[in-house]
Order: sequence, then C-alpha cells, then structure tokens
Amino acid sequence: MLPNVRPDDILLTEHISIWRRSVSIGDVVICRSVTNPQQYICKRVVQLEGSPISFQTDESMTHKTVPRGHVWLEGDNKENSTDSRSYGPVPYGLLRSRAFFRVWPLQDFGCLPQSES
Repeated sequence: MLPNVRPDDILLTEHISIWRRSVSIGDVVICRSVTNPQQYICKRVVQLEGSPISFQTDESMTHKTVPRGHVWLEGDNKENSTDSRSYGPVPYGLLRSRAFFRVWPLQDFGCLPQSES
C-alpha cells in the first residue's frame, strides 16, 4: 500500500463496516490473503459487487464484473502490488476490518486518504 500506508504504520481499524457490508470504494481494508490464508494484507477497495472493472494485463485490457459477495482490491503502488488483478475478486468473508486512522508515526497522525495518491 505504499506510499499511503507503510509497513511500520500503526492504524486504527473497525469491524462494523465489514459486518454490515457497508465498505465503500476508496476504503482501506485488512483481509486474509487469498493466496496465503495465514497472512493478512492491506488493500484499497476499488470496486464493489455487481460493478464492472477494467484493468491492464500483460497482453491486453481485461473487462470483468465483480461477482455478488465479492470486492475488487488493489494496492496503491500498482506497479508492485499483488492484488485482484492477479487473483481476481476477493470474497467478502475474507475481509476483517476497515482502516480509518493512522496513529503512528506522529508526523502522519490523522485520517487515511480516501483515494490513492
């Protein structure tokens, strides 16, 4: 999630948005890794269930629709991110929390940006 969230950042998260299925496009979420369920990852919600998504693959432009009960997640560092462009839509059941506030480092104290920079 570089440059917006760095490995040593300490974030506040909440679970109610996940439980109520009320995450929004632009939210930063913590979820279990699709490729390694023992690991947690931090990604941004780019598209919600039922919505079309277009992205560039090695060969061409790909168009998909996010299936019901899934979200499309991408890292902010698109050139160096393993995300839904690699493994596809993520089931809602793998989402654990929504990050909303950075408490450390102190110079970056405050709300997380709602979109990638």
